[in-house]
Amino acid sequence: MSETTNPEAPARLRAFIGRLDTLVDQRLPEGALLDQARDALADLVAQDDWLPAAYAEPDPVRYRQFLLYADPDGRYSIVSFVWGPGQETPVHDHTVWGLVGVLRGAEYSQRFVVGSRDELVAIGPKQRLETGEVETLSPQAGDIHRVTNAHLDRTSVSIHVYGADIGQVRRWVYPAEGPRKPFISGYSNAGATPAFAVSRTPALEHA
Repeated sequence: MSETTNPEAPARLRAFIGRLDTLVDQRLPEGALLDQARDALADLVAQDDWLPAAYAEPDPVRYRQFLLYADPDGRYSIVSFVWGPGQETPVHDHTVWGLVGVLRGAEYSQRFVVGSRDELVAIGPKQRLETGEVETLSPQAGDIHRVTNAHLDRTSVSIHVYGADIGQVRRWVYPAEGPRKPFISGYSNAGATPAFAVSRTPALEHA
């Protein structure tokens, strides 16, 4: 397959995509997939020299999420999340596996479960993720959380990977009062068009 609509992905991102393709082609159990994909994402965020400034630009009002790459078979997507000072998400879930790697700055992730009366219950303290650190998310283990920029005076950027085109997935937000509500997040990209394409060589073709 050859995609020519968007610029070719930076070399580090292109290598990461190749590693993900290899992993998802193997159809590993979710736990094994997450373990190996976590190592690949850690390698990607270990170097902050590949993400163009346009996909790390904050908005003064709310966080932004840029679709960097969408697998053409819909098996995964790669997104840059850009957090202005102190910005945070609502409490939400994903319904698919995911990974979060901090490229720049730091962020807090607070996990929740839904209690017996449909109330939100925090699980443990906030987890602080520093630059270069990666966490995994799985519906099987509980994937409800809130993410916050740990810094009140600067931007943070993280790279998220999901087991679907997450901007098109119907999932849920969990208000502090009242029942959960469905939402589809979309993307900050104009037209929800991926920022980058990857020209696939025979070695990267799907089986």
